Amino acid sequence: MAADVHISFRGMEPSPAAEDQVRRRADELEQFSDRITACRVVLEAADRHHQHGRIYKVRVDLTVPGGAVVVNREPGQDHAHEDLHVAIRDAFDAVRRRLQDHMRRLDGQTKQHELPSIGRIASVFAERDYGFLETDAGDEVYFHRNSVSGHGFDKLKVGERVRYVIDPEEGEKGAQASAVIPIEAAR
Repeated sequence: MAADVHISFRGMEPSPAAEDQVRRRADELEQFSDRITACRVVLEAADRHHQHGRIYKVRVDLTVPGGAVVVNREPGQDHAHEDLHVAIRDAFDAVRRRLQDHMRRLDGQTKQHELPSIGRIASVFAERDYGFLETDAGDEVYFHRNSVSGHGFDKLKVGERVRYVIDPEEGEKGAQASAVIPIEAAR
């Protein structure tokens, strides 16, 4: 890993095997991002419980462009985490997932959900399973029966107000709605 890995032990003696596992798992994170600038890991042994052994807590802090990725695994009474190596594995699995999500957001790969706009039904061609709605700007937008929520297509009336979402890809007839929701049905 290009960044240094800083490992701290709390409430326990340092363990070379745990350090090796942490360094190995930190190195594996590079396949998801080569832009990690710092990695800090805290391995902590919680107090002993009456009937069971110690529960281990693991905190992993990564510094990456656009912020930090932090996992603080406090497993409560998860007895699988009486094994330090299982606790390390679980924490690094969680940090890997968060790192992947963070990098997708940075790269703009996450889906952006558009908020519905409000318009009105301009025309409906029931026999052909489509219609047009008019936006507040006066533009016409095509919609198909399948884009109308529920079984509302047959109940649509010209002039009725609807919420709609424009599909990012235009169809044969220009802009098209991927979702049409009659406002009365939305209540």
